[in-house]
Amino acid sequence: MCNCIPTPTPPPITHPVGTTGPPTSTGPPNRRYHPGMNLDLTGKRALVCGASSGIGRACAMELAALGASVTVASRDEGKLSVVRDALAVKSGQTHGVLSLDMSDPAGVGSRIAAHLGAGESAVTYHVLVNNTGGPPGGAMADATVEQLLAAFNSLLVSAHVLTKAIVPGMKAAGYGRVINISSTSVKQPIANMGLSNSVRAAVANWGKALATEVAKFGITVNAVLPGFADTARLGELWKARSAKTGVAVDVIRAEAIAGVPAGRLGLPEEIAAAVAFLASPAAAYINGIQLPVDGGRLGCL
Repeated sequence: MCNCIPTPTPPPITHPVGTTGPPTSTGPPNRRYHPGMNLDLTGKRALVCGASSGIGRACAMELAALGASVTVASRDEGKLSVVRDALAVKSGQTHGVLSLDMSDPAGVGSRIAAHLGAGESAVTYHVLVNNTGGPPGGAMADATVEQLLAAFNSLLVSAHVLTKAIVPGMKAAGYGRVINISSTSVKQPIANMGLSNSVRAAVANWGKALATEVAKFGITVNAVLPGFADTARLGELWKARSAKTGVAVDVIRAEAIAGVPAGRLGLPEEIAAAVAFLASPAAAYINGIQLPVDGGRLGCL
């Protein structure tokens, strides 16, 4: 007869993937882990800013494809309506349009308050994508005080106003994803982009501070840092640089691509894929990061 001591049965493996509520004080939710990422956003509602074109539009499309009901926001309601009508529709999904001018924080505050409502009929958003066009290029020493204040209003103050209005609903739901579309200049300043370099660094620190405060409620705050993405915004910056220096746009484009190890510009859809992952239940333990999506262009970690 064997007198071996039997090996005790190990406790079930638990994992927060797919949970809809914040962890308790005793640890992560008691849910058995099942292989395979949970990217399902069915039943979730997302607000995507700057969604009339480019990266914002691609984010709206991706989030809708994963099952979210998406409200697209920007200044151009006509373009937004076209984007809304192109979004994927699954069972129970409803998409909407919200006119927002991120250059006007006070206006953003009044618009989002009226949109969200109050009481039992209040709208809850589980995903917020803060995204807006950046300031004009140029040397920091040449920037005016008015330009600096305008950049702070658009990129930081309006994002704060929106987030402050939406986070209470995320807390009540036990699920929240705040995702800021920024720039690789957060990690490595870009020449002749003084205003963007300065203000986006402030946004990065704002997001990091917020991330530590709301994590216990099941909310994450992260940023995606696009490199050279093939968007109208990048084309406008190159045209402005060409007009100022006399260098042809094609030459500027070729020089930019030569500095990307991937050997090409990024696609808005590739930026959106990173956003969609961070918005999903699978990314519940990723918080407070700055994620470059740049084809390896950054020369730092």
